[in-house]
Amino acid sequence: MSVHTAAAATVLAPLPVLGRDVTVPLVTGGEAGYAALDYAASAPALQRVWDDVAAYAPYYGSVHRGAGHLSQLSTGLFEDARRTVAGFLGCREDDQVVFTRSTTDSLNLLAHALPAGCQVFVFATEHHAALLPWRGAEVTWLDAPRTPEQAVRTLERALAGRDAGAPALVCVTGASNVTGELWPVRELAAAAHAHGARIVLDAAQLAPHHPVSVTELDVDWIALSGHKLYAPFGAGVLAGRADWLDAAEPYLAGGGASRTVARREDGGVEVEWHEGTARHEAGSPNVIGAYSLASACKALTEAGFDALVARERHLIARVRTGLADVPGVRVLSLFGEDAPRVGVLSFVVEGWNSSHLAAALSAEYGIGVRDGLFCAHPLVRTLLGGTPQDQGECGAAGDAPGERSLNAVRVSFGAGTPDEHVDRFVGAVGELVRDGAKWSYRTENGRCVPVA
Repeated sequence: MSVHTAAAATVLAPLPVLGRDVTVPLVTGGEAGYAALDYAASAPALQRVWDDVAAYAPYYGSVHRGAGHLSQLSTGLFEDARRTVAGFLGCREDDQVVFTRSTTDSLNLLAHALPAGCQVFVFATEHHAALLPWRGAEVTWLDAPRTPEQAVRTLERALAGRDAGAPALVCVTGASNVTGELWPVRELAAAAHAHGARIVLDAAQLAPHHPVSVTELDVDWIALSGHKLYAPFGAGVLAGRADWLDAAEPYLAGGGASRTVARREDGGVEVEWHEGTARHEAGSPNVIGAYSLASACKALTEAGFDALVARERHLIARVRTGLADVPGVRVLSLFGEDAPRVGVLSFVVEGWNSSHLAAALSAEYGIGVRDGLFCAHPLVRTLLGGTPQDQGECGAAGDAPGERSLNAVRVSFGAGTPDEHVDRFVGAVGELVRDGAKWSYRTENGRCVPVA
């Protein structure tokens, strides 16, 4: 069988994930197989990842700390994981791969390492992980573009007016966690570099769905999270150029980041810090998190992104076609209905508060989705006809329905999602809109929950 034929044959076979056989109780009686459709928040662990972690767990030991066999084994696995992730991300030879806790942690690390006087350019459409870390820098907020081309033009205009003598950083997502739409990363990177700026890619939503390469996209850094990449064991990555990281004080002060420590005569402490990845990995590393992330990278690479992308497009088409047949549904979009996207769609339903709809999907059908503002408040408010300055939290059953409540429902899926889950989701939305909820709901601690 040719490589092309083999890839095509796997398009309709989801990768095995944990939780695929879990059943949950329904308020209407009985149980249902749980349909996990909140991958954009945290994807389930691949079975391959879980098996690798279980096989390693008895051999767990301290990393970079011990002479014993298990410590040496764990250190080797930890550094092998770093090399695997570097290969998965297409890193350049002199790039660093720093293990962190998450995308949020990675971007805060980079914010900590910004040189003095650095200007930061961020679209107001970003996830809060990319919006909020830059509080100590001079930040330029870029308005929400309505086409990929407009995004590039907006950035070029902003960069053209900056102080050319100051360092600058552009932060941009690869795929929106609200709309799933793909951003023109390569073109934005070219614009940034043409104006003497650097660029960091928030790949949290992109890397689980599409190949991501530092080299091919020509970005300076990539940040991502293991828990969105089918490895929910508390690890993230900041991968890219070393110079700003090596010039900054350690992100965390402690063991591992320090090369030598000595008391001074005046009672203080003299410290020589490491350069390289150790400089920002103080403390005992999360070797299981790093190992699981590398396992997921291997599994996705072996499955083949051509096949994974083809399968996801198949699922996206089923969801979009199904929702298009439900009266009153509006799918949110920046770039238009035909824009390429990953398996993330947010929508509102006329006459429904989004929290109420999400609660009914869970309680009555065993379907897990997300509702609210998705840690991207300015973007969701803009898409729902408000302004980025509008206030408002996640809605509950008693709030105004639909778009006036300034919150939405998000359905997201990926490599482990079977067709049955998305079909059940579409059918459930249609039933709820047509027939209404079968149960009563109330607000509890700001959330919509079924009445006991």
